[in-house]
Amino acid sequence: MIKDPFQRLNLDRELLSVSQLNSRARLLLEDVFAQVWVEGEISNLAKPASGHLYFTLKDSQAQVRCALFRQNAARVRQTLRDGLAVKVRGKVSLFEGRGDYQLIVDAVEPAGDGALRLAFEALKEKLAGEGLFAVERKRALPAHPQHIGIVSSPSGAVIRDIISVFRRRAPQVALTLVPSAVQGREATAQLVRALQLADRAGFDAIILARGGGSLEDLWCFNEEAVARAVAACITPVVSAVGHETDVSISDFVADVRAPTPSAAAELLAPDSADLQRRLDNLRRRLLLRMQGLLAQQRLRLDGLARRLRHPGERLRQQAQRLDDLDMRLRRAQQQHLQQRQALLTRLDTRLAAQHPRRSLALLRQQLDSLASRLPRAMHSQLRQQRQQLQALGQQLHIVSPLATLGRGYSILLDERGQAIRSAQHTQPGQRVTARLGEGQLSLRVEDNHIHPATLSLLD
Repeated sequence: MIKDPFQRLNLDRELLSVSQLNSRARLLLEDVFAQVWVEGEISNLAKPASGHLYFTLKDSQAQVRCALFRQNAARVRQTLRDGLAVKVRGKVSLFEGRGDYQLIVDAVEPAGDGALRLAFEALKEKLAGEGLFAVERKRALPAHPQHIGIVSSPSGAVIRDIISVFRRRAPQVALTLVPSAVQGREATAQLVRALQLADRAGFDAIILARGGGSLEDLWCFNEEAVARAVAACITPVVSAVGHETDVSISDFVADVRAPTPSAAAELLAPDSADLQRRLDNLRRRLLLRMQGLLAQQRLRLDGLARRLRHPGERLRQQAQRLDDLDMRLRRAQQQHLQQRQALLTRLDTRLAAQHPRRSLALLRQQLDSLASRLPRAMHSQLRQQRQQLQALGQQLHIVSPLATLGRGYSILLDERGQAIRSAQHTQPGQRVTARLGEGQLSLRVEDNHIHPATLSLLD
């Protein structure tokens, strides 16, 4: 027989198996958190072939795993995706196979105004820290007002409702409308200016009023400038923005908050029917209290009913385990393929590095470089040799006998073509050649003035 899972362990240190521990923890969580609403952002959304959905719901500080089974997922109208802000309803449970704490979701709703809510709470905390919401700074409303200023839009049902209430309850009270936009980009500046004008006009009280709308429509009443303008008013201010469930920063700063514009008019123009309204309010509160108690008992009854285990619960647990194993197998296969692909890429890179094409390309580059350098070197060498030859020619010309001949001198050459430098190297009657600057002459030595001349008369 299974013990009560919620009783404390025995003093003799009862030993539990892991399965028993997880089973007791799951039953405890499902009993205490049978139905909760949680708001957050979806991440790590998984959609296995089974049709179940698994995701993580997170905020800036924490996260929780969620499971949305197929029959409940089919009722979700919007398309779920990572990064989507949602509100989910479900029970807190435990996936016994892994010991993972999770939320079994049965309903999903959008949460579109999350950013505005954060800004609302941030400004609310800031102004509360400055004491703008303090009770001691709030002023009491006049018991018998004579002149009321109304800061609101001149068009719409709000101003007509306020006028109707005063005509019915206190027609003697004078009403003055200080017009202002109550929605849109220009609303903030106009509301600040209208509040300042109304405060300087000397009214007995001021009603700041607007009809209902979305959080975005009412946002100008959550602006810091409007809140500080309300706080700066010397005249008592009644904030009547939106419906009864709508709450704005102006409501916290004002001296009195009215649930509706008509209720604000009734606060400043009370009559004998006030007691009846108070009775109705008490009746409504009693009804809400009774409904709350009934809802708590209904939740408790639902929790007891859920403790009766249904076979479908075990099937869902096994289906979730199967989906988990399937996703793990797919991840392992993908990781293995990625590793083999990385190895193939490395081997291909190494093979490409050893390919002869690269060496041939380098050698071809060297050959092209040498081929381009060779003509330049030859031309350079020829130019140097030509310059050297010209220099030597000039030097040779300087010492050349041709230059001397050009000046009118001549050179005597013997029969062997040797230059005759002395007269003693000649003989009378010897044939010699005189080389001139231009041309040459054939001569015969008549007398060298060294040997006696004995020339033949026949020569």
